[in-house]
Amino acid sequence: MEKLERYRAYIQQLLIDYANLGSSKPEIERQLIFDPIRDHYQLVYVGWKNQRRHYGCVLHLDIKNEKIWIQHDGTEIAIADQLVNLGVPKEDIVLAFHEPFVRQYTGFAVG
Repeated sequence: MEKLERYRAYIQQLLIDYANLGSSKPEIERQLIFDPIRDHYQLVYVGWKNQRRHYGCVLHLDIKNEKIWIQHDGTEIAIADQLVNLGVPKEDIVLAFHEPFVRQYTGFAVG
C-alpha cells in the first residue's frame, strides 16, 4: 500500500506543478481532476478565447495493478521521464498511448 500512496502523491504533485506553469492564455482555466479512490488523474484545459471554445485533456494518468498508466501526455515534459526521475521504476510505467504491440520496444512496461 505504501507504493500506491507514493505513486498517487507523485502523480498529483506532477500535475499540480504542470498546471502552475505560466500560460499564454490566462482566460483558459486549468482543471485538476483527482480520483484517488479509482486512481484516475487528469489535467484539463477549459475556457473561451476570441469567441472560440477551448477544451482538452493535457495529461491523463491512471494507476492499475500497481502500475502507472499514462493514457495521454500532451506536454513536452515527458511525464514518464519525470516519474522515473522521482524513483518510479520503468517496469511500473505503461505508455498506454502506444498500442500494445509497440509497448515492448519503449523500455517501459507493456501492461
